Amino acid sequence: MNALLGVLFHFLGGFASGSFYMPYKKVKGWQWETFWLVGGVFSWIIVPPLAAYLTIPGFWDIIQNASSSIIGLTFLFGALWGIGGFMYGLGVRYLGVALGSSIMLGLTMVIGSLVPSIFYEFSPQAGKDNIGLMFSESWGQFVLLGLFVCVIGIIISGKAGVMKDKELQNETTTDPHGVTVKTEYKFGLGLTVAIISGVLSACFNFGLEAGKPMAMVANEAWKVANPNQGEFLFQNNVTYIVVLWGGMASNLIGCLYLAFKNKSYTDYTKKNVPVVKNIIFCALAGTMWYLQFFFYGMGESKMGNGASSWILHMAFIILIANLWGVIIKEWKGVSKKTITTISLGMFVLLISILIVGYGNSLR
Repeated sequence: MNALLGVLFHFLGGFASGSFYMPYKKVKGWQWETFWLVGGVFSWIIVPPLAAYLTIPGFWDIIQNASSSIIGLTFLFGALWGIGGFMYGLGVRYLGVALGSSIMLGLTMVIGSLVPSIFYEFSPQAGKDNIGLMFSESWGQFVLLGLFVCVIGIIISGKAGVMKDKELQNETTTDPHGVTVKTEYKFGLGLTVAIISGVLSACFNFGLEAGKPMAMVANEAWKVANPNQGEFLFQNNVTYIVVLWGGMASNLIGCLYLAFKNKSYTDYTKKNVPVVKNIIFCALAGTMWYLQFFFYGMGESKMGNGASSWILHMAFIILIANLWGVIIKEWKGVSKKTITTISLGMFVLLISILIVGYGNSLR
């Protein structure tokens, strides 16, 4: 039952993350760095402490009482992840929601799931699954098989992206903000950005591991107040605050740099721009973006395995993002062969989710 609930929570988190960019497409008259920063204020600054306030009594005391090394390391990984997140927005811009998310989140999934497991192999900790255990136990073998199948799905999706690039390279389109330009789809530049983003974005999982002592304090306090009720669903909400502080710092620097470079700081005062509507859409996008972590923490508390939780979370995001790519017709104008290829990639991703879910049911 716990495994089933864990899969459900990870699906909700994956849906939130795979869908969060959609409201940004309704923003008019603002450049990318403008709406990305406004949305980030909600997802990094406003919503996380609000969620912690509603779920963890005394959350601020937990942060204040944590050691400087825990806070510093959690913040550092958050800042590195923030750079990856900054690049993620650019990757979606140049590769599209479907392909961009597939490549970036695929790399994030592989690195974020395997590196901690390898680390715990050489530095064992109670309650942490190491790579040796996963290879020796049947449930772990299924989880690793699911990871391998997911990588295959990502490769197939990437192949579909290359085919799309060749077929659409001479076409013009309307960008998400209503400006008619040569298509924003730039595979070479987007791929470079995506690789950087995928590697650095895995640091979010490392940040959760570094800040785990804060989550454990919240978990133990909840268990005392609610005996025999299992693990605290919202224990990670306190850790998210510090990780997202780091993410805010790096994204703020990046967005301000682009704002002065592109002179987009005037976006907020432009005439004939629906500022209120833009802020509402940014707030919606930022809130949806945070909800992925809200549900991820709930899923991990039910499954109790960081590696498989991370794989499921990322696989669901990739699948949902690909579905949105089809719905909003990012693949309009391509050949039937290309459509078949991206559909096959999505199917393989779904199979990987089922395999990982089955592996966790065996624990």
